[in-house]
Amino acid sequence: MMNYQQEMKQNTNLLASQGATWNSLNPEYITRMRLQNRFATGLDIARYTAGIMRRDIAAYDRDPTDYTQSLGCWHGFIGQQKMISIKKHFGSTKGRYLYLSGWMIAALRSEFGPLPDQSMHEKTAVPALIEELYTFLRQADARELNHLFKELDAARKRGDQLAEQAALRKIDNFETHVVPIIADIDAGFGNEEATYLLARKMIEAGACCIQIENQVSDAKQCGHQDGKVTVPHEDFLAKINAVRYAFLELGVDDGVIVARTDSLGAGLTQKIPVSQTPGDLADQYNAFIDGDVINSLDELKSGDMALRRGDDFIKPTRLANGLVRFKPDSGVDRVVLDCITSLQHGADLLWIETEKPHLEQIASMVARIREVEPTAKLVYNNSPSFNWTLNFRQQVFDAWQQEGRDLSSYQRDRLMDVGYDQSELAQEADRRIQNFQRDAATQAGVFHHLITLPTYHTAALSTDDLAQGYFGEQGMLAYVQKVQRQEIRRGLACVKHQDMAGSNIGDDHKEYFAGDNALKASGKDNTMNQFG
Repeated sequence: MMNYQQEMKQNTNLLASQGATWNSLNPEYITRMRLQNRFATGLDIARYTAGIMRRDIAAYDRDPTDYTQSLGCWHGFIGQQKMISIKKHFGSTKGRYLYLSGWMIAALRSEFGPLPDQSMHEKTAVPALIEELYTFLRQADARELNHLFKELDAARKRGDQLAEQAALRKIDNFETHVVPIIADIDAGFGNEEATYLLARKMIEAGACCIQIENQVSDAKQCGHQDGKVTVPHEDFLAKINAVRYAFLELGVDDGVIVARTDSLGAGLTQKIPVSQTPGDLADQYNAFIDGDVINSLDELKSGDMALRRGDDFIKPTRLANGLVRFKPDSGVDRVVLDCITSLQHGADLLWIETEKPHLEQIASMVARIREVEPTAKLVYNNSPSFNWTLNFRQQVFDAWQQEGRDLSSYQRDRLMDVGYDQSELAQEADRRIQNFQRDAATQAGVFHHLITLPTYHTAALSTDDLAQGYFGEQGMLAYVQKVQRQEIRRGLACVKHQDMAGSNIGDDHKEYFAGDNALKASGKDNTMNQFG
């Protein structure tokens, strides 16, 4: 934390040490510019935010109601407005992060145009978005501090010393909009060296936390699509090591690694690892491979392979493309092994990609993991790929059915119908959805809750709403009534979009640089004055 008056004193001494050549410079202007640019580099941000995450993790270990949250953001402006809103509504950014979604980079940030979430987009887009997000968050700092400086100047002009001291306290206790980003590196975009190189770029851009998944890099699928293929543990652990080395090389010793397992929905592997001793990781991985027991090599056809499992030999079940199938219903066991192995080899947090938001399912897996690793914690994807309404209404239906309640007025497969919205069942489902994050934090070890691509959907929904009205009968009223009037009444900072884009900061800089000769944009004819 910088102290305004101490910084002023240092800058006054600095200018005095230069003699007459710097007489045109003002120490207060230097002070303000330094305070508005607290973080000189992305590494400064990564080190600062890593400390925040480590403290939050420790706080969660003490009290699991102290969980953290984030929303996925696909543009710097979206992340900026999110953090401004959080500060406005809650007074602090504590426990609130940003999530950088590989899905949204693929869908919205690739030069190829919209792409599926299959690691086909440029990997340079990942660190570029991290840098963009932090650029906008730092600009939010500069803007808010600029308003506090104006408040200080106004108090001084009135000769109000109490107001001046109050403004100085606000400046000295200013809370930055810069918060941790959990950044998605997908499956590492190649081999472990490729993973290291990309992780280093992400960290240099400001990432303190990198999430990596155990899918095959060149066959990567979205976590909620079919056809997922996982890699043997030693391949995944090599990439965890690569990320950790990148953190350590760059001096971000507190960097956080989230190890994601897609094994619950992945039924295939690309290769069979070589076991060195019975019971090692490769042997445990191979124990899940599906196959038929053979009694003679004569049972093998050309190109077939045999795998020894204990005293038996099996012919692994292979697809036409050479991929090898896992045993049916082995996903949960593979998830547990993946998670324990990752924690024992350098990961800090876990991510279990599930097919539905089901508290008991998550809790049961975490309980098994904690039998071996008692402090295991999750980052959980509150995914828009889930039909939350239908899932929770069906969960309530099933629970009530077990209790023997009369459900004759409900049809389980049609519970999404609007006709059920005011029903007792729907209200109970909504209560469970409302409490899901809190309950999962305390009952299922979820340290961090995120929604991967919410702002993708909010952008589509708000645009649809405006387009329907503006191009229809409402015309301009659609914008005024649903957007501008709401911005004004809700106190959204971006209603003064010139100020949000940096116009007032630019005017101040012109005055710093050119004095009375500065040509400013904020005079009486600036239409932003209409917003007070």
